[in-house]
Amino acid sequence: MKQLRDYQLDIAVRGCEILNKLKLLYLAMEVRTGKTATSMMVAEKYGAKKVLFLTRKKAVSSILEDYNEFGYKFEIVVTNHESLHKLQDHDSFDVIIFDEAHKAAGLPKPGQLAKRMRERFYNKPIIMLSGTMSPESFSQVYHQFWISYYSPWSHYRNFYKWAHDYVNIRQRKINSLTINDYSAGIEAKIMHDIQPYMITHTQEQSGFKSKINEKVLYVKMKPVTYKICDKLIKDLVFEGESDVILADTPAKLMQKLMQLYSGTCKLESGLAVIIDRTKAEFIKEHFAGKKIGIFYCFKKELDLLLSVFGDEITTDLHEFQTTDKHFAGQVVSSREGISLKEADCLVFMNIQHSAVSYLQAIDRMTTMDRLENNVYWIFAEGGIEEKIYKVVKSKKKYTVNIFKKDYK
Repeated sequence: MKQLRDYQLDIAVRGCEILNKLKLLYLAMEVRTGKTATSMMVAEKYGAKKVLFLTRKKAVSSILEDYNEFGYKFEIVVTNHESLHKLQDHDSFDVIIFDEAHKAAGLPKPGQLAKRMRERFYNKPIIMLSGTMSPESFSQVYHQFWISYYSPWSHYRNFYKWAHDYVNIRQRKINSLTINDYSAGIEAKIMHDIQPYMITHTQEQSGFKSKINEKVLYVKMKPVTYKICDKLIKDLVFEGESDVILADTPAKLMQKLMQLYSGTCKLESGLAVIIDRTKAEFIKEHFAGKKIGIFYCFKKELDLLLSVFGDEITTDLHEFQTTDKHFAGQVVSSREGISLKEADCLVFMNIQHSAVSYLQAIDRMTTMDRLENNVYWIFAEGGIEEKIYKVVKSKKKYTVNIFKKDYK
């Protein structure tokens, strides 16, 4: 039977005290520091008989594995965020463990997940887990706590009332409209209020010696790729023989460029096609002899990888862990809750425009004993990827407004 590390036991004791006192606990523990097992020990020490563990779909099996290997006594139900609305007997749970709680960080309005959590578990003791509580803005913290009656801000009727006191509200123009920008949350004031609910823990405090080495590799795409991209930037449309690529808004143009510079595109008819295999072929050749984890962004990119790698690649985590096959995972669905420690390195075929995707995905190989994590970014020469990279690396989101400035 597995045993918790000393720091996990210490956090569990302190966490139980907070949960008993405030009914709301936030474990802001960095990835790979053992949030899952620690949160379960908090629930056990709290005296829970039945626990709901809400997590990502790909993480469900590893959560159940931890539950069994550590020998917890309470009954557990593990489900994914997207299936919460199907869950029955909401009142039967003593404690709710909400993994990746930053998924409730809607701004300025609450998202569907936050609404469902509030509807079902407003009065329940909740343990929230995240390694990236506020990846892009401290204003994102409000709705994570809004799901609970025990929030320090429960006396505020909504986000807008709260923002009047906790956000430096600015104005910006979108086309001809002037709107309020609520992203500048006042960090010191927000942290002061939520500190009693929080326990933070870093990889360094856990004894991790891991260093992430990032390297950008550039590839020259085929002439047809640059021809299409240049035409879209100039005219916002590219007409083929039987279909059209339409980019008549800045958001659509940004997405089309993100697709094209990695070799695929979704046409106006809805059909997704492979335009250019250069990146995938480069990855196969450059990393020959290595076991790699490959991250992609768009669905058609998986088809592109499979067309180049064939059965040398798998999307099944267990198969990756037990064979010499490479792993291919979509960034958003694979950035949390999985370990790719068996990989020699991570390779990003494309890049997502959110900071949370960047911060979490690059850490998928980290373990306490691993000293070096090599992460490679494959960018098209002259493509959009480097512009996105510079922004998300500074823990910001690459927005349509930034894109418009970059592309005039």
